[in-house]
Amino acid sequence: MATSCFADRVGKHVSLSDAEKNALSRLEENPRKVKRGAMIQRVNETVTELFVLREGRAMSYVLLPDGSRQILRVYFPGDFIGSASTIYSKAPESLVALTDVVICPFDKHALRRLLEEHPRVAALLFLLSNAERVALTDRLASLGRTSAKARVASFLLDIFDRLRVTDDGIIDSFDLKLTQEEIGDAIGLTSVHVNRMVRQMEQEGLISRTNGRITLIDMQRLEEIGHYTNRHKDMDFDWFPSQP
Repeated sequence: MATSCFADRVGKHVSLSDAEKNALSRLEENPRKVKRGAMIQRVNETVTELFVLREGRAMSYVLLPDGSRQILRVYFPGDFIGSASTIYSKAPESLVALTDVVICPFDKHALRRLLEEHPRVAALLFLLSNAERVALTDRLASLGRTSAKARVASFLLDIFDRLRVTDDGIIDSFDLKLTQEEIGDAIGLTSVHVNRMVRQMEQEGLISRTNGRITLIDMQRLEEIGHYTNRHKDMDFDWFPSQP
């Protein structure tokens, strides 16, 4: 059976049949290497492809009228990226590689065939898109109503919990692989302000940093500071269709 990092990711939530795993693996048959900083998709371009991220990290963003950048989402291996383009003929956001990546592009119409033949996969995509919507709603509320320190704490916790979905080896630390400018563009702060908040959290014994790796020392306190809820666990699957 062909392997699929996307199937591995969604399989953390529900058990997939062999047919469903194979169907998802077909989305990853044509991997493409993309260098760090290279554009994967540009806003307002005609959309013909969607992508599964197999290796590395990518992000989606838009440019604001003043020329500043708002990062919308950071993507990790196993993520379905470009999903916002499923309902538009032109891309509503730009996608760029944050590290060297391997993406698996597939024709947009292949998604229709997948959903027609495997309705449980459609239900999974519906579930995951709603979980992402709730997480983005949390970040929107954070941007409008919380302190700079709370935003940084919440952002670090969200990355940590998303990485843990597919990597059971992550206990309390992770490779950040983001610049302070990129963090700031995601949570509405300058890089200087991000640096100040990170140093403050270090001094308070909440986190530590070593060679780009972040260790979360006091997660309970970080969750309190960030008003954070882990949206990647405690999902309700009682309604989910059983395997045929």
